[in-house]
Amino acid sequence: MPWVPEVFSAPVLERLKEERRLDRLVTVPYFAGVMAGETEALIGSFAGEPELHHPIRGRVKGGRALAVYVGETNAWLADRNASVEELGHVITPSSGFEEVVLHLDGEDGRVHLPVAIVADHRSHGRLDELRIYYSSWPLTGRHATRPPVLQPDPELHEQDIVADYQRALAAGDLDAIVSAFEPDGYAREPAGGEYIHRGREALRGFYRRLFSNDGGIGLQLCNLIDEAGACALEYNVVRWGGTELLPQAGVAIYVRGASGKLAAARIYDDADPILGRPT
Repeated sequence: MPWVPEVFSAPVLERLKEERRLDRLVTVPYFAGVMAGETEALIGSFAGEPELHHPIRGRVKGGRALAVYVGETNAWLADRNASVEELGHVITPSSGFEEVVLHLDGEDGRVHLPVAIVADHRSHGRLDELRIYYSSWPLTGRHATRPPVLQPDPELHEQDIVADYQRALAAGDLDAIVSAFEPDGYAREPAGGEYIHRGREALRGFYRRLFSNDGGIGLQLCNLIDEAGACALEYNVVRWGGTELLPQAGVAIYVRGASGKLAAARIYDDADPILGRPT
């Protein structure tokens, strides 16, 4: 996910299959496709006019705009000596998501940037829209407020442990949210890297801090992709404890463990946490 393999040249496909030790590519991963140097293949992966939503650039729409975006992105990746760590992907008949970590040169050493890509592909396997999510914090040390990408869906309802987690998050229920995880489960903040909280004690400390502004975190639920052991929930953050916020876009990936509880919660947004005094 997300690019369509048959629109790429045979040499590119052979190289990608060799790198991944695969006989056949079902999809071409996002950054592998961007870095392949075949912009027409990216444009051809869309059913109609290309449309991509980027955390900093905003909406990129049309073949010409996508070509400019791809060229500038490749120049930026080359300048930063980027490498891509692919974490995994999920594909359903109408949508999918992919997670990677970009490893980049920074002023003080390597920077590790978690990125999530969500795709709609209802049109006979071709892309309708791509949505990219990451935090600016690892790159700039600041948060960039991101307006909503999707509208809230009042009919969207999560299931099982993901629903339990969301209720606890909204209510600021520390005991309930910690109990939603497996004993060795973890939550990863949008900044990634060292911002991983694994195990009950670390999770309790992390969520206690998040709930320190007099309550939980309120989300508008916009889109859910759920398949097998993992799901992606796209949302707008609208409340942090006792503080109402202008809606800000994000996505969280939840991975279920063997027990049915959460093995991982990986968050991709750029909301600036509003925290109370440490207790």
